[in-house]
Amino acid sequence: MKTKRILSILALSFIVTISYAQKGKVRQAKKEYDNLAYVKTSEILLEVANNGYKSVDLLQKLANSFYFNNQMKEAAQWYGELMAMSEDMDPEYYFRYAQALKSIENYTESDKWMRKFYEADRSDLRGRAFASTVDYLSMIEEASRDFEVVNMDINTEFSDFGTTQYQNQLVFASARGGGKKYMWNEQPFLDLFSADKQEDGSYSNVTAFNDQVNTKFHESTVSFTPDDQVMYFTRNNYYNKKYKKSEDGTNRLKIFKATLEDEEWTNIESVHFNSDEYSVAHPTINLKGTKMYFASDMTGTLGKSDIFEVDINPDGTLGEPVNLGPSVNTEGHETFPFVNSEGDLFFSSNGFSGLGGLDVFVIREFEKRRELNQQLILENIGRPINSPMDDFGYYENVATEEGFFTSNRDGGKGDDDIYSFKFPECEQVVEGIVRDEETDEIIVGAKVTLLDAEGVVLNSQIISADGTYKFEKLECEKEYLIRIEAEDYETVEERFTTPKKKQDLVINPKLEKDVKGITEGTDLAQTLGIPIIYFDYDKYDIRYDAEVELQKVLAVMNQYPNMIVDIKSHTDCRGKADYNAKLSENRAQATRNYLISKGIDASRLTAKGYGESQLVNDCGCEPTNNSDCTEEQHQLNRRSEFIIVKM
Repeated sequence: MKTKRILSILALSFIVTISYAQKGKVRQAKKEYDNLAYVKTSEILLEVANNGYKSVDLLQKLANSFYFNNQMKEAAQWYGELMAMSEDMDPEYYFRYAQALKSIENYTESDKWMRKFYEADRSDLRGRAFASTVDYLSMIEEASRDFEVVNMDINTEFSDFGTTQYQNQLVFASARGGGKKYMWNEQPFLDLFSADKQEDGSYSNVTAFNDQVNTKFHESTVSFTPDDQVMYFTRNNYYNKKYKKSEDGTNRLKIFKATLEDEEWTNIESVHFNSDEYSVAHPTINLKGTKMYFASDMTGTLGKSDIFEVDINPDGTLGEPVNLGPSVNTEGHETFPFVNSEGDLFFSSNGFSGLGGLDVFVIREFEKRRELNQQLILENIGRPINSPMDDFGYYENVATEEGFFTSNRDGGKGDDDIYSFKFPECEQVVEGIVRDEETDEIIVGAKVTLLDAEGVVLNSQIISADGTYKFEKLECEKEYLIRIEAEDYETVEERFTTPKKKQDLVINPKLEKDVKGITEGTDLAQTLGIPIIYFDYDKYDIRYDAEVELQKVLAVMNQYPNMIVDIKSHTDCRGKADYNAKLSENRAQATRNYLISKGIDASRLTAKGYGESQLVNDCGCEPTNNSDCTEEQHQLNRRSEFIIVKM
């Protein structure tokens, strides 16, 4: 009964129903506690990169430092260099790069990396939100919201549907008018009616909208231009008192135009792309008055009916219709389009996965995305708008936060009823505990700041002994970030988008130390996170990746001009012991000479090779040792260490 009911109302052939530090501050890590000194690794990384020495690891850390501090222009720069060096990495970097690009309005490139992110990990919800998904039931549940829809008092036992607002009225179609009955449902033909908005927000005083527009056949689904001077509406193929049919004997639907003169709707005319052979119906006009969207089964339609757009020219004439394509249309029915003031496209479809019958879908930022040739992301708007029955004719007023739709769901008054709703109030809570990454201890005194997507500070809290923070009254479906700062720790930011339904969000950030204690005996390789200064087998040339790491040592020695460092070079066990001793000596001296060539006084550096005498694993080459080690295991022994001899 559900879809057939709408079919019978309008036409048999045409159904009528998606940084580590505070921004701008560079703290010099020169504090000393007793005999300890400190190195701020983020500053070292930037200095090294600006000197032209880069590696995948270095660029990852550097880009993250800007990303977490919401410095997206810089983050995009360094992520871009990272991707140019290597795309083979954790997909999370693709996501961060895409977000950084989007923040600088490079939408085309951002979409590229979001697609790569989705392809790299199809189980990630962010990627699945970007791409289409077959997991539609959980997605619909995710989109569903808890608010009340009200069967309006203006409904009757007849069919009432298809609303739009005009000035202080609600205009809709209804079969309540009496007169000649439509043979398919034994109800009177549809006319346009209006109801007045009352001070309490309700609608009453239903009257026929206009005698010039209403005829003895069907009229429905009207839309007005922004200046309220022109209206477009749907009517049977009845014009100038002539009732026409297609070659197969069907009376189709057409869109008509009327203009307001002296408070009367006159000059009613058929739009130029109407035809006796197909239907055109359900017009909606965008906020700027530059586009009209409608449904049709004209030539080129992908399915039973598709959504089309047509330009409204400055002189009021209409251009040529354009099918919105497979991102919107399917082999099924797409109908009842509506574009809100923000450019979101709503429409009903039975071609996409839904709860049953026609469901309402939306494509957010449709007009903007279409203009920029960006991917269109379809969303089922979920319950309570959608149901197992037909749900269509969606309309909303963003300014007044009210909306309307039509449904033939159980519990209605007639065949189709108009339902109203108020935009639901939705507040979120985000909370968590701040801990040390290494020790898992609570970081007392840490500062947690809540910011909006543009980096505007909304609130902040100082962590007390229980380690907890809590921010309340966040808006739903909005992007936020929290920034966590603490003395001697790297600043971390967590970016998140609140869901559509009210719920508590838990984010438990863990901070890593950003200052490293150094004193006599410290190995700078461990302090600075230098994995190992590698050398190729049987060689002692400074490789490029080793040069990147040596730049970190160079930066520290420049920061502490009285520091003396002992360089220790080691080999693996392969080859004769005396040869390895000589090879490691050459490597130690090569490392020392490199640092001297970069300006370090020779008196500050000692160097010695230890050959294979100090292996870090069991990969010895004597018969009693493990001789089946891999190349990677042997390479771990080909290393250099940088021991602070004197501060």
